[in-house]
Amino acid sequence: MAEIILENNQDKLPIDDRIKDTIEQVILKTLDEEGCDFSAEVSVTIVDAEEIRSINREQRNIDAVTDVLSFPMLEFDENKEIINSDFDMDGENLLLGDIVICAERAKEQAREFGHSFKREMAFLTVHSMLHLLGYDHMDGQEEREMFARQEEILNMLGITREEV
Repeated sequence: MAEIILENNQDKLPIDDRIKDTIEQVILKTLDEEGCDFSAEVSVTIVDAEEIRSINREQRNIDAVTDVLSFPMLEFDENKEIINSDFDMDGENLLLGDIVICAERAKEQAREFGHSFKREMAFLTVHSMLHLLGYDHMDGQEEREMFARQEEILNMLGITREEV
């Protein structure tokens, strides 16, 4: 079971129930497919370009708009096993981390890649969820593994690149 906190902090693009439901489905499917046998809490905040640029500058010293930021609360080893045993809990839920998605950038990328806004929001969500679960893409092998996993999960949900 997971608790998903989803906030839309921007007013540039409408975020309808279909998009919110997709984000929740992707989170739940990712947790399930990654074999998470704990109750987790994940926070997703949808922001505009100005806000994600500010967060990126403040947290990463990068003064630029980006599509998504992930803030994991846990550390993992190379086998995706949790390293630290000091877990942050919210009641019975393990705090997995925070995801911040820029709606404007997602819309631009959907247009650029020729697929739907829904598909891009789902892609950014699964990408961030895998980061929260210990995946990274610092080298070619890690990147291939992470990107293959993203596509597998999206395909299982029927969210394909062809969707417009």
